[in-house]
Amino acid sequence: MARETIHLVQAFSIGKGNRLRADTPVPCNSVEAARRMAERLALTKAGVVAFSNSGDQELGEFDDAPVIIFKAGQLPEQFEN
Repeated sequence: MARETIHLVQAFSIGKGNRLRADTPVPCNSVEAARRMAERLALTKAGVVAFSNSGDQELGEFDDAPVIIFKAGQLPEQFEN
């Protein structure tokens, strides 16, 4: 099948017990669109990360490490590096 690159923005809110809760991820058409969306969300969310990942969506196989485009605020450990 075809390999493609997806660009997502994942925002986080504070949930019960002061824990991070993932909001619905937002797909974007480009790296620039993902960065702009993440920058806007960073103003109102506890944390936000924009990233790109390549792989085959039909097979559910993607690269092990996404490429971070933008990150701000409180994030889960997987995005802290």
